[in-house]
Amino acid sequence: MKKLLQINPVIRTNTSTGRIMQEIGELAMANGWDSYIAYSGGRDGIKPCKSKLLPVGGKLDVAVHGLWTRLTDRHGLASWCATRKFIQEIETLKPDVIHIHNIHGYFLNFKMLFEYLEKVDIPVIWTVHDCWLYTGHCYYYSSVGCDKWQTGCGNCPQQKAFPTSWFVDASKMNYQDKDKSFNSIKDKLTIVPVSEWIRGEMSSSFLKDCRFQVIHNGIDLDVFDVQSEDKAVREKYNLGTKRIILGLASIWSKEKGWDDFARMSEMLNEDEVIVMVGVSEEQQKRLPKNIVAIRRTENVRQLAELYSAATAFVNPTWQDNYPTVNLEAIACGTPVVTYRTGGSIEVITEDTGRIVEQGDIAGLLDAVREIAEKGKVQYTADCRAYALANFRKEDRYADYLKLYENITAR
Repeated sequence: MKKLLQINPVIRTNTSTGRIMQEIGELAMANGWDSYIAYSGGRDGIKPCKSKLLPVGGKLDVAVHGLWTRLTDRHGLASWCATRKFIQEIETLKPDVIHIHNIHGYFLNFKMLFEYLEKVDIPVIWTVHDCWLYTGHCYYYSSVGCDKWQTGCGNCPQQKAFPTSWFVDASKMNYQDKDKSFNSIKDKLTIVPVSEWIRGEMSSSFLKDCRFQVIHNGIDLDVFDVQSEDKAVREKYNLGTKRIILGLASIWSKEKGWDDFARMSEMLNEDEVIVMVGVSEEQQKRLPKNIVAIRRTENVRQLAELYSAATAFVNPTWQDNYPTVNLEAIACGTPVVTYRTGGSIEVITEDTGRIVEQGDIAGLLDAVREIAEKGKVQYTADCRAYALANFRKEDRYADYLKLYENITAR
């Protein structure tokens, strides 16, 4: 029986990478594979999971790695003992495929791991959820307009951004170490960008000569479906009959459009309301009074009801790869209005939404009003049909299974 080993700092299913990893493992097991998942034992405790679990390190390892990062800017280069032990477990397990999702997250030493992977005959798949693997520091660079990742990094404009470094800029050295480590297994590595945008970006990176296969993220179309009744959700949040302009983020920040929504609120008509989901208690105190803030919905069905009730889902993101919130809104029959940012535009057609240039807040609102004037109902069927044709998570996971079979048959 073939063995699959996936690697990611978290396994919680309320995180996108944790859910994707668990569900890929379940599909692999249904098709005759043994499934193992390695994760940060210091960031996630034991969670319900059908795959066999391999916790890497503990809370002390994460704390030391975090402090090391802040003092030296050498993120991904601590966790020496935890990584050594994990390599021993890989040696015992002898997986047929190693599938990396994320190895940043204060739990692994990438130089040690890739020195081992260079020596063994195990094919590696790496799903690219953000830009960290080909930059010297940051996860994304779009919001600051930085292209130093194309030439070697150094003098990083985001040194104090996550993963924060207090004193040192080691981005040039990090870049060089990543280039050497990740290209050391180029012949056995398949990189899987989740968007065409990040695939295009990586063609200018030090990984440009690797093998690539784009596999988009998918969603559960049984959960995210058009909800015909919105009375309950409107009453719960006191929305009346106003046009709902919906925004959602797991963590709101300037890069996710926090400031843009605040400025948009100053332009609203009386019959319009902004609803923001994912707002912390502290952030709620700073929001304008004409924005309805929701910490989190009570369940996924209520979230689907909000998506369905909205005139449009607005995503004023300044940096993103392939945001699943866009997919969820469209699956619920609601068009998306987004900035021309990264992979956020890849599911937007004339029938599923509008694209606006970054920073054009009035343009966002004009696009919402254009949808409202045409009639949101004119978009619902087309949005749902597009989702059914393109967003089924079962199809995307099957793409991974085909890839596993292909690379182990070589």
